[in-house]
Amino acid sequence: MNSNFNLFKNQITSPIKFKLFTLTKLPMAFFSGLKVEALEPNTAAVSVRFKWINQNPFKSIYFAVLSMAAELSTGVLAFAQIYKRQPTVSMLVVKLEAEFYKKAVGKIVFTCKNGDEVIAAIEDTIATKQGVTVACTSVGIDEKGDEVAKFIFTWSFKSK
Repeated sequence: MNSNFNLFKNQITSPIKFKLFTLTKLPMAFFSGLKVEALEPNTAAVSVRFKWINQNPFKSIYFAVLSMAAELSTGVLAFAQIYKRQPTVSMLVVKLEAEFYKKAVGKIVFTCKNGDEVIAAIEDTIATKQGVTVACTSVGIDEKGDEVAKFIFTWSFKSK
């Protein structure tokens, strides 16, 4: 595990620091209203709430906004493990799969529990200097507890 994990966690879970980060680095996440709800070494949760700016013509959250929230729930796990790490490790999404089950209205929370696999992949790429991929699943649950969507993001890691 990255020794800088808690430093990253304190920055990304601070509402003000997260808003500044998204405004400067991920403006669509800022305008869509994404929020990191939880971050632990093996689990991350990101929420998005239905609002005018992220709606589709069917009065639900636009699929791209759902994808952005799901991707952040997987990506924040990875970024926390490479934050200020030596040697540096690059990360990139190389594949995306998605399934949608019902209209996304209200607050949707995407949770990814693949942190252990992410840590193992990053340790592997550092040890071997070879690219490593890992598939991370993020499941979106609405306020009623119903599954709205499931995304699988395949991340590639490469030690520099």
